[in-house]
Amino acid sequence: MIFKEFGNSKNPTIILLHGGGLSWWMWKKQIEVLSKDYYVVTPIIDGHGDDYQSDFVSIEDSALKVINYIKKDQSGRVFAIGGLSIGAQIVVEILSRESDIAKFAIIESSLVYPIKTITAFTVPMFNLFYELIKMKWYARLQAKTLNVPIELFDCYFNDSSKMSKKSLINITISNGNYSIPQKIENSSAKTLILVGERELSIMKKSAFMLSKILKHANLKILTNYSHGELSVLKPSEYIKICKTHFNIVY
Repeated sequence: MIFKEFGNSKNPTIILLHGGGLSWWMWKKQIEVLSKDYYVVTPIIDGHGDDYQSDFVSIEDSALKVINYIKKDQSGRVFAIGGLSIGAQIVVEILSRESDIAKFAIIESSLVYPIKTITAFTVPMFNLFYELIKMKWYARLQAKTLNVPIELFDCYFNDSSKMSKKSLINITISNGNYSIPQKIENSSAKTLILVGERELSIMKKSAFMLSKILKHANLKILTNYSHGELSVLKPSEYIKICKTHFNIVY
């Protein structure tokens, strides 16, 4: 896992974890603004982007790597930690393992209900279609589903075309099998849970479940938003929501 760092290290630290198939560059606009007042760290999850040579193992493995970084380089605690999709699942896992690791947390579109059929179809599907990731027409279709803006398409295609089959399989299985860890109820982080109104019902169900289990949580349904639309397509709105959350105590 590669940790990219921006801003003055003396400022409060915010860690932002990208979604599956994306990389640190999805946070470029947020980095430009937030790094003026915060030390922004954007991990590149194993198997993604510049870390494509390291195969993705699991959400739990990724969470441990972020925890180790925080303990080693951030004195064991950060101001805030946030993530999208599989990045948000990693945040959930981090909060469940280290209850006092962050003052604030932002969980956007985190799936915490296992999809029972995912494992049976994953390996055969990628054996058949893996080579498609190297084709631009297919990448454009995938980028559209991930809400990747046109100006970031080249970044997306360059990175996604290098991802190993093993990483793709492990990401899909880990994502589909992940369930909410009960220990997350002990987290002290003031947590904002975000989900798009136009997302799958299981995503909204996950958001409601998290908001019930987390003691210091606030749930926000994003009207007319689809999966990843807030952080990827509307960074200014994401920043506004973050800053508002950081000033709220509940």
